[in-house]
Amino acid sequence: MAWIDPIILQGEYASLEPLSFEHESGLQDAVRDGDLWKLWYTFIPEPGKMHQEIERRLALQAAGVMIPFTVIDSKNGKPLGMTTYMNIDAPNRRLEIGSTWYRASSQRTAVNTECKLMLLTHAFERNDCIAVEFRTSFFNHQSRRGIERLGAKLDGILRNHTIMPNGTYRDQCVYSIIESEWPGVKAHLTFQIERHKS
Repeated sequence: MAWIDPIILQGEYASLEPLSFEHESGLQDAVRDGDLWKLWYTFIPEPGKMHQEIERRLALQAAGVMIPFTVIDSKNGKPLGMTTYMNIDAPNRRLEIGSTWYRASSQRTAVNTECKLMLLTHAFERNDCIAVEFRTSFFNHQSRRGIERLGAKLDGILRNHTIMPNGTYRDQCVYSIIESEWPGVKAHLTFQIERHKS
């Protein structure tokens, strides 16, 4: 049995379901909300390349280094985006939460906070992780602020880490939450979700 297995995680605002080709049409619709593939500093598939992106993520799952999810709206059952457990390192009980995107209309809502709470809870409490990592572009200020709001701390910046499709070099900001920090982070995220309800 794999250290991290595909699982359905159910929340009030969203659920995380194992990625499948059945989600392709809904994900194409989701990525059109905000023309997300036009963001130059990140990797988000355009609608016509969604099939290939699903194939890519499922191949990484078959290789044992990724568990991809479709983020589903709990109210209407429509896809809101994608997220993953990635760079899975079972011997060292570490993984990264990443390759995440949400349709524009669900950004800055409780969805991301709830999804991160579900993913982190499963990682730390079910799979006994000692660290969970997050990575984003130096220029993705919205993503960096979101990661910092979770309670993750900046480990460092990997400069010229990736060559982007437009030929620019991506500086990668690496954040993490470690095992001893998890109780405080969990309390913080739970508080944020409860505050959203009031």
